[in-house]
Amino acid sequence: MPLDFIPAVGSADFTETQARLLTLANRLGRERFAPRAAQWDREASFPFANYDDLREAGLLALCVPREFGGEGADFATYCMVGAEIGRFCGATALTYNMHICSTMWTGMLADGIAMTPGQRAEHEARRELHFARVVSDGAIYAQPFSEGSAAAAGRAPFGTSARKVEGGWVLNGRKIFASLSGAADYYGILCTEECADHSPDMRDTLYIAVPGNAEGLTVTGEWDPMGMRGTVSRTLLLKDVFVADQEQLMPRGVYYKAAQTWPAMFFTLSPTYLGVAQAAYDFTVQYLRGEVPGQPPVKRRMYPTKQIAVAQMRIQLENMRSIFWRVIHEACASPSKDARMRLYAAHYTVMEGANDIARLAIRTCGGQSMLKDLPLERLYRDSRCGALMLPWTAELIMDRMGRETLYEAGERDE
Repeated sequence: MPLDFIPAVGSADFTETQARLLTLANRLGRERFAPRAAQWDREASFPFANYDDLREAGLLALCVPREFGGEGADFATYCMVGAEIGRFCGATALTYNMHICSTMWTGMLADGIAMTPGQRAEHEARRELHFARVVSDGAIYAQPFSEGSAAAAGRAPFGTSARKVEGGWVLNGRKIFASLSGAADYYGILCTEECADHSPDMRDTLYIAVPGNAEGLTVTGEWDPMGMRGTVSRTLLLKDVFVADQEQLMPRGVYYKAAQTWPAMFFTLSPTYLGVAQAAYDFTVQYLRGEVPGQPPVKRRMYPTKQIAVAQMRIQLENMRSIFWRVIHEACASPSKDARMRLYAAHYTVMEGANDIARLAIRTCGGQSMLKDLPLERLYRDSRCGALMLPWTAELIMDRMGRETLYEAGERDE
């Protein structure tokens, strides 16, 4: 279906549903999100107004399966929509990702994970509850991941613990960089079940929704970061927090299977940064053509150095779009080694490429770009944050690619 704009992912033969959703995201972004983006950045405050818009548009239920009343968007469609939102407000797109993943992981992704009949029945009953909250109540789910240890990188059990008690679980622990802190209705906490017969193990990871008003849950710490300031990613403390059995987002043991078989579940941070890269490119073209709203119509496009810089930016953007497009369409459970390597490469390419395009944009637009009444300095700061985000930081991606290229499963040096 043709569009009257070029999405952040580029031109393509979109389905009717994808075209409709991209058009909706683009309209909300242009008319609502972009005009507010500087406010959230300046105040380091959560974009509540944007979430009201997302809720009203039905986009909080984007990845809720159709049988539960949602849009039923697949992995690729979410990535397209996420990139389009990131084009207009990075903090909104990044926090939206945390919410969407809570529905995607328990929806489409869980459908492809092997479960026993008992686990499947349990999961169906529980996700009906969680999806109803999103569809009927407009609830927001967050996804606190980091703890300041190797757990978020997938190399150790989570330090946050869950002890089984009658009717539910008691959680204790701490989550840092908890996006949507103080704004989410539910926090999807990854934690480790306490087992008396063995030491903590990653296979014992539980995925449990903790209500935002639960007794013993507190939000603490200051929030004054370099970029992505509107994510409000403060620290969550859990002290003897009781949650009922029905709050489990996945049955026991299933999250570990998901993380092992669905590596693309960790790629969902990338769409935000593809959108940020597109925004930096868009602004540079507008600026050099003298078409920035509210600015004098001064053209700077006649200088060869600036023409060359724009060409460099476009080449890098097209490279990013191409590998991004391929991996979002081949994402699946248990991908081949070649597909997994390409997924890592795509994530690294987008995260580092977004900052490189923003860097070129600032250099090309010159001194004016440092001013806070223009968006480039915010885009630059936001773009730098992508490569720092667990579980796939730029450093960890390089480590994974090198190790997994040179060693097959089970191989060791003597």
